[in-house]
Amino acid sequence: MIRFNCDYLEGAHPKILKRLMETNMEQTVGYGEDEYSIKAKEKIKDICGDKNLDVHFLVGGTQTNTTVISHALRPHQGVFAVETGHINCHETGAIEATGHKVIVLPGEDGKMQACEIKKYMDSYLIDPSFEHVVQPKMVYISQTTEVGSLYSKAEIESIRRVCDEFNLYLFLDGARLGYALETSANDMDIPFIAKNTDVFYIGGTKVGALFGEAVVISNDDLKKDFRYAIKQHGGMLAKGRLLGIQFLELFTDDLYFKISKNAIDMARLLKEGFENLGITFAETPASNQIFIILNNSFIEKLHTKFDFEYQYQVNDFETCVRFCTSWATTKENVETLLKFMKENI
Repeated sequence: MIRFNCDYLEGAHPKILKRLMETNMEQTVGYGEDEYSIKAKEKIKDICGDKNLDVHFLVGGTQTNTTVISHALRPHQGVFAVETGHINCHETGAIEATGHKVIVLPGEDGKMQACEIKKYMDSYLIDPSFEHVVQPKMVYISQTTEVGSLYSKAEIESIRRVCDEFNLYLFLDGARLGYALETSANDMDIPFIAKNTDVFYIGGTKVGALFGEAVVISNDDLKKDFRYAIKQHGGMLAKGRLLGIQFLELFTDDLYFKISKNAIDMARLLKEGFENLGITFAETPASNQIFIILNNSFIEKLHTKFDFEYQYQVNDFETCVRFCTSWATTKENVETLLKFMKENI
């Protein structure tokens, strides 16, 4: 079975495994205070172009989103997300479980719109009973989005201005940030993201690491006591050096960006192959996630040799499915898929 379900099917990049083995019997202090974690944090600050940032390593995406959001918000506050936002659809109500409401706004192509934030806030503030409604305090976005689309610099800047107008935090989920940065349509870099958000994270789990995310905080209000929040939400690893070593390796010799490009190159091959077969796209392909519409009977045949992700039923005969490439996807597997589809479609 060849799998295109998601971008974290494989273990980790061989260079990371090699480095973990080389350092396996070393003794270090715990909880991310070891020399490897310190060096990795400094390297990330350098990449962001700001030594005043705080960097923390957490073990996974859900822990990261839950920790960041619950740490930033007071009990009566909530966070904006679009309908397809990861915290709204794919985290089993983790945010609500901390007592914070996810306030859903209409998105466009899976993206948050500055005008929708402003529209909601204007309406919220003129309501004389606003104190009886959850107070919005944060905007959650992801790069890439859950439908594979990309924010532009102009869109981020527009959202930033609205956040500043209404004193809202801006949080960017970067679980797939490496893939976003390597797409041909991308017009931003990590320093831009660091400058225009209050907090964001660099995903490792989906981009070559065994596990782990690097949270980067620029807003001083959010820096205070963040390690307490990590510990409380189960995101602090006792053997913290395992995270530090991974991120140190990922950001040595641009490995993070090089392996991210592989996912984009393989996604481009898939896209071109689907186009040649006359397959309909449910979303315009922009990154490493490709959404297509297939006949249900063909899906059953395809599933005998390949795995992929169901999205939604289009009609009685067709379904939208997702194919996802990663840092480890091979050209051979892509060509095998396309050959099978051509012979059987």
